[in-house]
Amino acid sequence: MFNKSSKQPNSRSCFVCGRENEVSLKMSWYNDMEKQIVWSELMVPSHFNGYPGVVHGGIIAAILDETSGRALLINGDNDALMLTTHLELKYRRPTPTDQPLIAVGWIEKGGTKRARVAGELRLADGTVTAECKATVLKPPTHFLESHGWQEEKAYFKVYDD
Repeated sequence: MFNKSSKQPNSRSCFVCGRENEVSLKMSWYNDMEKQIVWSELMVPSHFNGYPGVVHGGIIAAILDETSGRALLINGDNDALMLTTHLELKYRRPTPTDQPLIAVGWIEKGGTKRARVAGELRLADGTVTAECKATVLKPPTHFLESHGWQEEKAYFKVYDD
């Protein structure tokens, strides 16, 4: 499996990781410094299905978008968050609901203003069900100021599981 070098922070309101969002997946990510990846174990509840027993493709996209982008936080710089400008997805096979899954993300090409990241969603046995590549950009300061990030930043922290 992967090392749990350190746990990444969560927000309170995010759809994917928010601790106070009642519909959030409440995902948590860990840094594996040796492998230079971030990873999360999760189980997607059946109310996020498309077809019965199969995770909706939009939910998979959200999981991979967040996981690949979080690779930028691997060195502990929580201000390294960027916005996705392009997301390519490949759905390899149906992803089941109510079963253990592993999301993995990594940096393909780093940068402080622009980066290329990637990720995979896997079954517990390692089988890849979906993968992504994304281009991400550092948001302008005015965007962060006008969208409430400064107020929310106090809640972007490591929470107990």
